[in-house]
Parts: sequence; C-alpha cells; structure tokens
Amino acid sequence: MRIVKEADVRKNEILDAAGILFSEKGYDNTSVTDIMNAVGIAKGTLYHHFKSKEDIMDALIKRQTDAIFLGAKKIAEDKSIPVKERIIRTILALHVDRSQTQGQKMMEQLHKPQNTQMHEKTKKIVFMGVPPILADMVAEGVQQGIFETSHPLECMEMALCYLDVMLDDNVLGLTQAQRQEKIQAFIYHLERLLGVGEGELAAFEQAFTGRQGE
Repeated sequence: MRIVKEADVRKNEILDAAGILFSEKGYDNTSVTDIMNAVGIAKGTLYHHFKSKEDIMDALIKRQTDAIFLGAKKIAEDKSIPVKERIIRTILALHVDRSQTQGQKMMEQLHKPQNTQMHEKTKKIVFMGVPPILADMVAEGVQQGIFETSHPLECMEMALCYLDVMLDDNVLGLTQAQRQEKIQAFIYHLERLLGVGEGELAAFEQAFTGRQGE
C-alpha cells in the first residue's frame, strides 16, 4: 500500500538521502534515479517537491547553512555575553562539525572537481551570511570603545577571505605547525584591523582552532 506523507516530511527524506549520496558518490555522479531509489519513491513524487537535481542541491545547502546560521545568530544576539567572548563563541558555532561522518564526507566532497557547483554555491551563501553576523558584534564593540574601525563589515569580509584560503587544508595542505603560525599571524593583523593593542585578541585563537577555552 502506498504511504502518503506530509510534504515537509517527504522533502526532508529526499534531502537526507541526497545528502548521503552526494557525500558518498559526489554530486555529479549521483542521478535523480539514485535519489528516488534511496527514498523509495516514484519520479512524480520527487518532481512534485523538487524541479531538478540542482534544486535538491540548493535546498540541501540552504537547510544545512540555515541550521548553522541560526545557532550562530542566537549567540551573536545574546547581549549578556561580552562582545569579544561572543565573537569567539559565534565563530565556534559556525564551524562545521567534522566529527560527524556525513559532515566530514560532505566537506571532503565539496573540494572535488565533480562538486565544483556545490562548492561555489556553498561558498557564496557563507560569504553573504557570515560577515554581517560578525560585523554587527564588531560595530557593537566600536560603540563600547573596544574596537576602532569605520568598516566593520569590510573587516570581517577580509578576515573571512583570508581564512577561507589560508586555513583550508584542501588548498594549501599545511602542517599543524604551519597552520598554527598562520592563525597567530592572522590574529596579529586582525588586531590592527580592529584597532586594538597587540595581544588583546589572543583568546581568539580558540575560535580558529575549534577548541573551547577552559
């Protein structure tokens, strides 16, 4: 007997299956038929919810980034946390949890040639969504006399551009020591971008290593 499910439930089932297949096979090597078979639905059911495989990819990326941004924004808007600490916690919340098998596979797949489209779409969403979240806190820090910059958004855009390339293991393949040196150099220059004294942002190191402070 055919089971009829609510639209949101069915859509999430399709996205769950697509996420696994994209992670294991790559976006280009996954067919719509593969996704249909994984969910156990007919072509008409899939196309009722999504127009194409690219439409599925867009929805999957949006679902993943929306969940990450939601958690980060919740922290960023919590005025009970001091600005510097809030920025650190927000960046930590934006980290993709690579300890999760599927999340790790997805990140690895994004850098493969057959997944260029997924990589570029994800990067665009991140570059549009992350800097404004951080810039609002920097602007708040400026008002409090903690930071000194006339361009909070541009500062965060520059910071993200650096991190996207220099700390990406798939781009430079840094050793742990090289990575640590890049992080320390980044913080040194970030202090100058934000108009604070040397060493004042040393605590930010935990945000870029992904390690929580004691």
